[in-house]
Amino acid sequence: MIMRDGDDARKMAASIIERGGVIAFRTDTFYGLGADPFNRAALRKIFELKGREARKPILVVISDESFLERFIANRSSLFDEVIQKHWPGALTIVASARDEVPDELTAGTGTLGVRLPDDSDVREFVRACGGILTATSANSSSMPPARNALEVESYFDDRIDLIVDAGEARSEQPSSVLDLSGDEPRLIREGVVSREELRATLENLGSNLR
Repeated sequence: MIMRDGDDARKMAASIIERGGVIAFRTDTFYGLGADPFNRAALRKIFELKGREARKPILVVISDESFLERFIANRSSLFDEVIQKHWPGALTIVASARDEVPDELTAGTGTLGVRLPDDSDVREFVRACGGILTATSANSSSMPPARNALEVESYFDDRIDLIVDAGEARSEQPSSVLDLSGDEPRLIREGVVSREELRATLENLGSNLR
């Protein structure tokens, strides 16, 4: 079912998330599959929908920086300095996960990718759904990310509990993914935030990008 974004759609989305369902929604980049990151059954449903190997991590978006405390362990000064520079923004940061974060979310890596979107509408939507949502791209693993609600429907038909139509995706690129979990920062994926921009940030903070 597709519903235009608005109060009614957000109330329904929040109810579905609370019951362990899966929705699709527009993130700050493409459309994503949203579920409660602490609901293991919902996470397994996402794997089934995407036809995705269960050993691949699922990233999370948050509505407010305070929700980091539920996910990230041993926040480094570098982590805090990078988010001060680039959040809200299309930068997913990988860091050490708290012990209570499900293995389905981390794929057993002990790390988790999290992002605070720079789109205020997206943050408000996530806030309406409890402040935290998974946001893996709304597509099967072999297909391009969905850019609108109809593309999501073409991929999944009625296998998703709700598709929230918030218009066309506002980005041509995915989020950049920066791994800060190790001894040296590592760029996993270059996207909206360029390698050069991240390198400059890290050099100013006395660190080097791999």
